Amino acid sequence: MGGAGFPRPAPPSQNRGTVTQTLDPAPPSPLVGGPRPPGFAVDRAFRVLAVLAGLFVLVVLVSIVFVLFDSAREWISFEGLGSLFSLDWEPVNEKFGAGSLALMTLIVAALALVIAVPISVGIALFVTEIAPRRARLPIVFVIDLLAAIPSVVFGLWMLRQLSQPLADVYADVHGAVAGVPVLGDLLGSPSASGLSIMTAAIVVGIMITPIVTAITREVFATCPLAQKEASLALGATRWEMIRGAIFPHSRSGVVAAVIIGFGRAVGETIAVALVIGASQRLTGNLLAPGDTLASIIANQFGEASGVQRSALIGFGLVLLLLTIIIGIVARSVLRRANRRFGVV
Repeated sequence: MGGAGFPRPAPPSQNRGTVTQTLDPAPPSPLVGGPRPPGFAVDRAFRVLAVLAGLFVLVVLVSIVFVLFDSAREWISFEGLGSLFSLDWEPVNEKFGAGSLALMTLIVAALALVIAVPISVGIALFVTEIAPRRARLPIVFVIDLLAAIPSVVFGLWMLRQLSQPLADVYADVHGAVAGVPVLGDLLGSPSASGLSIMTAAIVVGIMITPIVTAITREVFATCPLAQKEASLALGATRWEMIRGAIFPHSRSGVVAAVIIGFGRAVGETIAVALVIGASQRLTGNLLAPGDTLASIIANQFGEASGVQRSALIGFGLVLLLLTIIIGIVARSVLRRANRRFGVV
């Protein structure tokens, strides 16, 4: 049956007594004691440096909390934990409550975000999607330059140039909404000098706009070009492309920019201290003078002593805790939104 080209099998008699032994291939020699691969030492050093950098951030945060808490212990023991929620700040009567100042701090920061975030998102979209290529570089340069201006410059500019014109605007606004139930209280009788909670919110909103704009612009620029072109190819308008392609892709980055802007707004000190008016009484009138945790520290720390000085240091701890809590809440809201839209 063997055809041409196929060898004939050997007869059985020739295979008797022949033992065929199949030897397994020898196992490879273990890589022990041999030369290390190139870059091993550099990779190990980089890993150690990265771990130390991560631990350094935690050590700094813990040390800040410890020092602030240790310095504020006298205030906490004098007032108790209820001092965090007490609305009375009257050092003459030995009342050192932080509640009203914390609420006004949040009000100023929230108003600043309401002013800054829409403007920042609009500027970022204009730079990344609409502006000609030659005009983008000057706009980005101006935004970065505004972010580098010291806060005291913004405060002095607002104090000398805009406080009195704003007082006239506040008077007109109050006259227009005086009969409206809710707006009449929120925009009540304005300060004659123009120094108010709203003025502080405006200057802080101007200050955080370059920061939020710069981060948002970088986030929008990371949206894949193919994703945007696919939306336009399906017949979407420019706004539909932005809403359906850019915003979902950039949601987490925009939230991060808002959190950073909020942290800057909460902790802003000198500019707020110059234009807010220095009144520790909690009020629902946004056009009246007020005070924040940071501004009262700047205004009264130099002359304070005893429990009052400890309370002012404790206000710094309250500011830190407020920033951490807002960051945690913002991240949880972002995770819920991502799960709703199916984003991992």
